[in-house]
Amino acid sequence: MNYKQRSYPLFSACGLNCGLCPRYQMDGKSKCPGCAGKDFLTVHPVCGVLSCSQRRGIEYCFACEEYPCKKYNDADLWDSFITHKNQFIDMEKAKISIDDYKAELDRKVEILQNLLASYDDGRRKNFYCIAVNLLDLKDIMFVLEQIEDEIKQDDTKKQKAAIAVQHFQSIADNRNIELKLRKKQKP
Repeated sequence: MNYKQRSYPLFSACGLNCGLCPRYQMDGKSKCPGCAGKDFLTVHPVCGVLSCSQRRGIEYCFACEEYPCKKYNDADLWDSFITHKNQFIDMEKAKISIDDYKAELDRKVEILQNLLASYDDGRRKNFYCIAVNLLDLKDIMFVLEQIEDEIKQDDTKKQKAAIAVQHFQSIADNRNIELKLRKKQKP
């Protein structure tokens, strides 16, 4: 199926935050353009949810009278390249106001890109993607203030990354949020 290019590929039809995915935040031919972004078919030749939403003429599944349908059975129990833990929560936020949700997601993508540029020692991309995806924006902003207060100008990237990870992990622990992807259990 040829997918119609979506105007905002950072938030998928199914409710995943594509802009916070490690595959979206990479360079090279494996880079994902987001949900039905430019050249989507080169990295995702088939997406049943996107095919369904485009056949129905809806931008997001929450606009469908059948949402959540059987395609969502157990959707939030395990992860792919990106965490699915907040998929339904984020869809509810978007349902209330898609413009407000897009503004929040745009801010999170900007923060993630700054974290990757300033505090990634080459091993933290997945961690930052998950942390920014799962934590509330106010908690992320609090962590960024703590990091800025603690980092010294002559710290190495490895030292900066350790400080950032420590603060993100601390707030996640306080919120009972696990900052790692969940693998599907084999039967």
